[in-house]
Amino acid sequence: GGDKNLPYYRFSEENPYLGWRGIRFTLDNRPIFMTQVRAMLRAAEGIENLQIMLPMVSRVDELDAFSALLEDACEQLRTEGCHILKPPVGIMVEVPAAVNLLPFFASRIDFISIGSNDLTQYLLAIDRNNARVSHLFDNLHPAVISEVYRIVQQCRLLDLPVSLCGEMAADPLAVVLLLGMKIDALSMSAYSLPKIKWLIRMLPVEVAEKTLLEALKMENETHLRDLIKQVLIKYELGDLIG
Repeated sequence: GGDKNLPYYRFSEENPYLGWRGIRFTLDNRPIFMTQVRAMLRAAEGIENLQIMLPMVSRVDELDAFSALLEDACEQLRTEGCHILKPPVGIMVEVPAAVNLLPFFASRIDFISIGSNDLTQYLLAIDRNNARVSHLFDNLHPAVISEVYRIVQQCRLLDLPVSLCGEMAADPLAVVLLLGMKIDALSMSAYSLPKIKWLIRMLPVEVAEKTLLEALKMENETHLRDLIKQVLIKYELGDLIG
């Protein structure tokens, strides 16, 4: 993350959120990356439950470079006597450029996960760690909801499984809309699981779909929040409102 320094590899940047991180860093440090990929492949030998997801992808050539590295790692381990199967590969969709490149990515990947924290940050041009603007960071901003919906629709057309992680996945108000979009999976902390599972069980999908269509017409997050709160109260889920 832009706010996390590597304890074993220190460097400073004026704007780390737009800097040397994710796939950019790993491809520039291939010996480290190769060691990590080999370790993952070896750990999955005989279990075959490994999936690799690449962060901060914004270019087709980044995927091509990783694919070549992964093939090399698999071949090395097979030569060493390991029984290695090539794992499914996905990407985090968190850079706006990745949204528009999904049709080009589709033949190279097996799944995606929407990184809601960074996607929101980049869409709204807001640094969450800057006290002067952090109050403007909002996963329910109409632009964020529209963009997430556009990603899900693209993934349906491209036959790509799509999940979502980040703060949005643990926010009951946002989850109502995500249910309406029919996202395949949500990733969140264990602390948030019980309330989100309760919401998913109790709220009819048709209601979530109708709420989403109304939300997409709204011009600000205040109106959007009021709409979803009314829905939760109507279905006796008002206790979930923070």
